[in-house]
Amino acid sequence: MKNKMLLAGLALALGAGISFQASAQVKPETLVKQRQAAMTLQGKYIGPIGAMMQGKMPYDAAVVARNAAYLEVLTKMPWDGFQASTADVKSNAKPEVLKETDKFHKASEALETAAAKLSAAAKSGDQGAVKTAFGDVGKACKGCHDDFQVQK
Repeated sequence: MKNKMLLAGLALALGAGISFQASAQVKPETLVKQRQAAMTLQGKYIGPIGAMMQGKMPYDAAVVARNAAYLEVLTKMPWDGFQASTADVKSNAKPEVLKETDKFHKASEALETAAAKLSAAAKSGDQGAVKTAFGDVGKACKGCHDDFQVQK
């Protein structure tokens, strides 16, 4: 029994080491594409919620709950793509992303927290709570974009 646990632990440690090594070798261009794709998907799922909050679409609690759940996951995805190796890859990220890492990390956490609250509000079925939580998501997005995205 101890041998099996030791082997399982060794396999897990080895697998984690290989996974870390493999992720460390991802091309900078791929990291940028991945983070951009995650943010594109964020926009895809936040858009209909925004339209509903503005009265441009009828409110559909099931769509809001689904999209908010997707958004909650998607907000966790792009951040590991902001690595020093991507500094010379063309993107809309300002250089401050890599220079003000603490501020950027706080901004990413603010979005993750706001998205989790939106998802919880959507599950509750309280449209007023959804609207409030959606506003917080918008503020988190805007704050990060204002500070860290090149404006076109």
